[in-house]
Amino acid sequence: MTTKFTTVLLGVAALTLSAGLARAEDQLDPETRARVDRFEKGPATIDVSKYPDGIKDNYEVFSTKCTQCHKLSRPINSDYATPDEWSRYIKRMMHKPGSGISNADGKKIYEFLVYDSSIRKKAMLDDKLAKATPQEKTDAEAKIKEVRDKYDSK
Repeated sequence: MTTKFTTVLLGVAALTLSAGLARAEDQLDPETRARVDRFEKGPATIDVSKYPDGIKDNYEVFSTKCTQCHKLSRPINSDYATPDEWSRYIKRMMHKPGSGISNADGKKIYEFLVYDSSIRKKAMLDDKLAKATPQEKTDAEAKIKEVRDKYDSK
């Protein structure tokens, strides 16, 4: 009897969570909705086979945690590329109800996205850094170097 009750409770919780997520999606303004739709139409995975093992591990955390609330294609194809953009995005996601993203998970996701952007989104990243203030560019490059050094040296 307890197992059936637990199963029913988990089912109700899942339905409640998915209904809440759907309502949040419905509340997006048309411009944001179009932007999200554009991101979600791209690839839903990243080939990380040539990435260092630690980054591959972080990709697993990223893909597991981020798909709890939205399609993985959304962050993969987003126009975020700088460390500060990823930091803000991840912090926002960590505070969403039910995200289940701990501080440790958030750091792994951040490091994966910063690393990945420095490889896969290099042209976008370079363009954004070219438009940044000298201090913003210096800060971003230092953060990217810190992440790259941590994983490339292993």
